[in-house]
Amino acid sequence: MTSTEQASKSGAQAAHPDHLGHVIFIAAAAAMGGFLFGYDSSVINGAVEAIRGRYDIGSAALAQVIAIALIGCAIGAATAGRIADRIGRIRCMQISAVLFTISAVGSALPFALYDLAFWRIVGGFAIGMASVIGPAYIAEVAPPAYRGRLGSFQQAAIVIGIAVSQLVNWGLLNAAGGDQRGKLMGLEAWQVMLGVMVIPAVLYGLLSFAIPESPRFLISVGKHERAREILEEVEGDRIDLDARVGEIENAMKSEHKSSFKDLLGGSFFFKPIVWVGIGLSVFQQFVGINVAFYYSSTLWQSVGVDPTDSFLYSFTTSIINIVGTVIAMIFVDRVGRRPLALIGSLGMVIGLALEAWAFSFDLVGGKLPAAQGWTALIAAHVFVLFFALSWGVVVWVFLGEMFPNRIRAAALGVAASAQWIANWAITASFPSLADWNLSATYVIYTVFAALSIPFVLKYVKETKGKALEEMG
Repeated sequence: MTSTEQASKSGAQAAHPDHLGHVIFIAAAAAMGGFLFGYDSSVINGAVEAIRGRYDIGSAALAQVIAIALIGCAIGAATAGRIADRIGRIRCMQISAVLFTISAVGSALPFALYDLAFWRIVGGFAIGMASVIGPAYIAEVAPPAYRGRLGSFQQAAIVIGIAVSQLVNWGLLNAAGGDQRGKLMGLEAWQVMLGVMVIPAVLYGLLSFAIPESPRFLISVGKHERAREILEEVEGDRIDLDARVGEIENAMKSEHKSSFKDLLGGSFFFKPIVWVGIGLSVFQQFVGINVAFYYSSTLWQSVGVDPTDSFLYSFTTSIINIVGTVIAMIFVDRVGRRPLALIGSLGMVIGLALEAWAFSFDLVGGKLPAAQGWTALIAAHVFVLFFALSWGVVVWVFLGEMFPNRIRAAALGVAASAQWIANWAITASFPSLADWNLSATYVIYTVFAALSIPFVLKYVKETKGKALEEMG
């Protein structure tokens, strides 16, 4: 019997939980790692210029301090799948929460530049783990009929984390009199910005004790009765639980613990499906989205916007990011993943091209001319909106769904690692590229947005409405 026939027999594809609110809570709790992912990734935006001033470093060194967390992200993402397969998804979340907490305290109280960089690597490792375990856990727990929307919780949590970090930064900056190095609670304002992350980190750890382990993991370690209980909890009692457990167990019999070696094959080192996942991850970053969240306040100040307004624009961009994510969550299961990706790519091309045009003009009195300044500001919001309603959500949904069961954890880890390496490349290069030619930098991002269109059309298959056991 095929996995599709088994899914039909068990009723998995038509499963509707008796208590949908509880399933939503489970997905939201797991996505709290995404909130920390967004918060930790973006909170540094409020500290960039203060770090530059306190440690008297240039653009290249500053970029390395900002970007070094992404090395930790790549390592965390690469190892999270193996950790999750060995000790469980929930334990993996708890380790991540502890690392987030340690990183927040260390980053708020650095002795010197080198240990600030070290604490950012620790936080990066936690982000990398959260980036893998969140979508994987949600995909494994969510009923197929709701998986796209619940999978979108990861990106929703990320963008809310980004927005909250910008709001906190703006509030703390105003409390410090508009000075990133102004005193607050005996520390400089930027240190408090980094330290506030302790609160959501502890909450994430507490929430991890309130949600169940993945049924697939439980079955893999022989805890079938507990797996049945959780399947009934999340998919309802109208499905045939014995058939559902058998369906998952049979799918797992033909597989073993996923490892890096399982991903090898084909004519270019990795299996083709792994390259598609890597491609999705790389394109998601090479359009330059994280420049908007790591450097936006610095970017706006460089074209004449005062510091307080630059923080406000960073916050409004984050709100647009949330709006776009909500749009994606509404439509990801209705119109599908591929159509959203294509619409988003087209919109990003337009927004990025307009930014490149606006930044090509010389500053007048330290500012862009009015028309170009407004164009740059509006285009930046357009770019973020189209990213959020498409690639921001669908890449995470794709990565949680597209791989066959036997390689899912390892393949997701490799794809997420590629995403962090691409993120590092963009983040580390932006200050130097902007010093060289800001307009040309945005032309480069525009080209990658344009190239993502034929990539999706040729290589990416729709996963809407399919059970995980059908992938492959």
